[in-house]
Order: sequence, then C-alpha cells, then structure tokens
Amino acid sequence: MKKILFIPFILLSIGLNAQVQDCEQIAKDCSNYLNGKNGGETFVSDGQIYRAFLDREQAEFKTTFYGGSTYRIAASAGKNERYVIFTVRDIKGNVLFTNAKHKNAPYWDFKIPTTIPVVIQTELDNDLKSTGCAVMLIGFKKN
Repeated sequence: MKKILFIPFILLSIGLNAQVQDCEQIAKDCSNYLNGKNGGETFVSDGQIYRAFLDREQAEFKTTFYGGSTYRIAASAGKNERYVIFTVRDIKGNVLFTNAKHKNAPYWDFKIPTTIPVVIQTELDNDLKSTGCAVMLIGFKKN
C-alpha cells in the first residue's frame, strides 16, 4: 500500500517541480523587457513577480499606478513572446488598455497622469497556447 501511494507522490512532485522551474525561467526571460536587454529603455521592477498557472482561464492582479509616472507591463508564457493577452481595467471595469489590439505585444508602456487603482487581467491566447505558466512584471521608469 505504501508503495502505491509513494509512486504517485513522486510523480506529482516531479510535475510540480517542472512547472516551478518553467515559471522561474519565464520570469527571467520576461525581466529582459524591463532591464533593456531586448533593446529600449530600462525600467525598475516593482519587486513583484505576478505569475499564474493557467488552463484556459484568466488571472487577475490588482495594483495602483501613481500619477506622473511611466510604467511598463511585460508578460510572457514561454518562447513565443505573444502567448499572453493582458488587459488593464479601472475599478469600474472600463478597459484602459489591452495588448490584444496590438498583436499581443509582450510589453507596453503607459504614462499615467493621475493615481489610479487598476486590475490587470492575464490570459493565454488559446490559439497559440492553452495551458501553462504566465508571468507578468510591472516596472517604472526611473526619473
């Protein structure tokens, strides 16, 4: 009996470890969009790694953008940089931006005139990938 329970536990542990490692690599790759390694400007991370394992579903993250700042949202779910769709909404649900209208661009910059709480919804583009780890990073431009 112990052997039967032990084997599935090992397989489950191996599967979870592979997903964690996959998410860690995706986060490292995604950070290139903030630190200027993919060309362009350097942004300072807000210190958070927003990640979710998605299976044909969406994840929501809440944050506040402060007025007078320029932000960059970067998102990735693997080798293809256009796997993730992210949508920024105000607290009333109004869409402020979605990268879906920009061919799922892996990052986008925002100049925020006034402080505003937002909800950022992420999902995988099911035409490209239906299951996996999605990572989002938020950075701000250092003045």
